[in-house]
Amino acid sequence: MKIVRFSKLFVPAAVFSLVLIAASIAGFFVMGGFNLGVDFQAGLIQEVQFAPPAFGLTWSGRGNASVSFDRGNLYVVVSGAGVDNVTHSFSFAAYPTIGALSSAIDARDGLGVVMYAPAGESASLLIQSAQGNPQLGDDPYIAHYLPEDSPEIPIEDVRAALTPLGTVSVQVLGESRERRFMIRMENSELGAEDSVSAERVIAALEGRFGDNGVAVTRSDYVDSRFSKQLTDQVGLLMALTLLLILIYASVRFKPQFAIGAVLAIAHDALVMVGFITWTRMEFNTTTIAAILTILGYSINDTIVIFDRIRETRRIYPDDRFVDILDRALSETLSRTIITTITTMLAVLSLYVFTAGSMKDFALALLVGMVSGVYSTIFIASGFADFWERMDKRRRARPRIKAPAAAVAR
Repeated sequence: MKIVRFSKLFVPAAVFSLVLIAASIAGFFVMGGFNLGVDFQAGLIQEVQFAPPAFGLTWSGRGNASVSFDRGNLYVVVSGAGVDNVTHSFSFAAYPTIGALSSAIDARDGLGVVMYAPAGESASLLIQSAQGNPQLGDDPYIAHYLPEDSPEIPIEDVRAALTPLGTVSVQVLGESRERRFMIRMENSELGAEDSVSAERVIAALEGRFGDNGVAVTRSDYVDSRFSKQLTDQVGLLMALTLLLILIYASVRFKPQFAIGAVLAIAHDALVMVGFITWTRMEFNTTTIAAILTILGYSINDTIVIFDRIRETRRIYPDDRFVDILDRALSETLSRTIITTITTMLAVLSLYVFTAGSMKDFALALLVGMVSGVYSTIFIASGFADFWERMDKRRRARPRIKAPAAAVAR
């Protein structure tokens, strides 16, 4: 088996890592910290899509009726005391146009439809809004749709509509033709009575772009006490993770290996922080999950390599420690490559076929996996080699004996 001399790159890798860490720390201050999600700051976050109303649903029968959508169906569930629980399912494949779908819904007892859109529009264009009560009643529940020829809406117009409500952050989601935006508004420092409600945001947008023309696809609100508590818990969680890994590695290996493992995962965490800061990826609970996942992945890879180093040292007790490191790393290289690539293929699928926070989660994992493999080989093992060299120099240093006369005195 060919031995790869990884040890020749320990010093350049250490310099490169220091540059990365410095860039991460600088980015945190230059970019003004993290792009905090609503989980970590008090306020409101909404994802909206500007889409005209398609039709309104009403219910006049016995019991309660609720409506829900998925990608190819509309469901109306009827339940309550004294009535049979029934689920009315309307497939977009069976009713390809909004007109055909509305006629099918209207034919069911108790259900009523108020049409707004042209009957010939495709039912696949329907959008369910999280705004409003999905429980049907006398007031129509509005279902939205997005015509294929809908004009784009400039982000400046959205900001202008929300300016009267205070400081606002608006971000385009997806392609501009989808007319999707993320709106974030922080709570006023003056008190809860000055906080911005979801209804006020929608009212401001509809006042500018037309009634019932806004579909809310996501709406979250976090108060100040919860956001502060969550921020404190994240810091404690990270510190506890590093401490537990240090204890575990100290019990299983020698101290130099334990410290090397902690330095490696601390390196990965800082690299992730820099990536998240510079790319302005939203820092939320999903991001925390990605960082902790990478720390677990990295320490697992490190433990496997440290086990091989220990076994190799028993087999070749007379070899130099640096040669043992190179041999152990070379023997585990194929395992590391295969495991990493296999995992990255699955994560890459998540990145390609998902959107929103899950896409950010996958992207953070991809970056973290590369950093985890790098830190295991060059940071954790490099520190173990550095410790061994320093210990060897200390043991080789001659001891100065005191003169006999001084001792007698």
